[in-house]
Amino acid sequence: MNDISRSESYARAGVDITAGYRAVELMKKHIASTVTPGVCSDVGGFGGLFRLDLDGISKPILVSGTDGVGTKLKLAFIADKHDTVGIDCVAMCVNDVVCCGARPLFFLDYIACGKNVPERIADIVKGVCDGCVQAGAALIGGETAEMPGFYPENEYDLAGYCTGIVDEDKVIDNRTMREGDVIIALPSSGVHSNGFSLVRKVFDVERSDITKPLARLGGRSVLETLLVPTKIYVKPVLALIEKIKVKGISHITGGGFYENIPRSIPSGLCAVINKSAVQVPEIFRLIQETGDIPERDMFNTFNMGVGMSIVVAAEDADAALRILGSCGENAYVIGRIKIAEERIVLC
Repeated sequence: MNDISRSESYARAGVDITAGYRAVELMKKHIASTVTPGVCSDVGGFGGLFRLDLDGISKPILVSGTDGVGTKLKLAFIADKHDTVGIDCVAMCVNDVVCCGARPLFFLDYIACGKNVPERIADIVKGVCDGCVQAGAALIGGETAEMPGFYPENEYDLAGYCTGIVDEDKVIDNRTMREGDVIIALPSSGVHSNGFSLVRKVFDVERSDITKPLARLGGRSVLETLLVPTKIYVKPVLALIEKIKVKGISHITGGGFYENIPRSIPSGLCAVINKSAVQVPEIFRLIQETGDIPERDMFNTFNMGVGMSIVVAAEDADAALRILGSCGENAYVIGRIKIAEERIVLC
């Protein structure tokens, strides 16, 4: 069987090889925007090659993370908007990696779809590349799997993988955390990429009109507001840890405050959060009202306007806020560390 007949046979099975080639060509210009000095391979090889620069790093530690966008993608399908979910994918990975103090080096993506529509795949990868640029990471590889009969033609899944680097002596852990330390909040851009199974149920997104502009959402529709991409915190966090001793960082994802903040708190200490200090965006109030959701469930599911929490010594808090402010972050204090058996208390 020659190449042409083989491609025709595969096409009859639902896999369009030529569409795959076209998608790669369309995404190349976006991938080029992410290239950093460590990249030493071109798109299309069997593996992505990256040369480590260990200048100033005496004991290099590699930090890896992987995640996906989850059912937020269902809203992208409804809106037929695919150029920002890639930012979500990158954010979910790099925000985890930077919690250790690591600088993201490179990223790989995985797209599985029912039908390879080259322009749609290129839009997805554009978002991935936009996120990589924000994080300072290179997109050095990926996979687009066309899986007819497994996914509907107009749907796909998106996941990614990130590797970063940190000097062993600069790994952020909680060993120096003490009573009296201050908890700083970095505002989220909205719902980010978690809790969307509940969101979709609350708004009945398959049957309800979520495209109407609402005054309480600043003239945006529910759909537009929910699709705002996850904020990437890499650059402000790296700027902070260059100048301030950071004792713990939590990326507020699935499980909200109750699950994620305690992950950076050592046994015997408690994060005491002042709920009245938390600046809750209107979209969360709308979700709570529409779904009649108890407040505790909201804080146990969503980020509630706080995408990342950072613990520093009380004497460093003002300087930390200034540094974060110089990076464009409207950071603010939401609590303190106390001695207690509970890992977190909201009061």
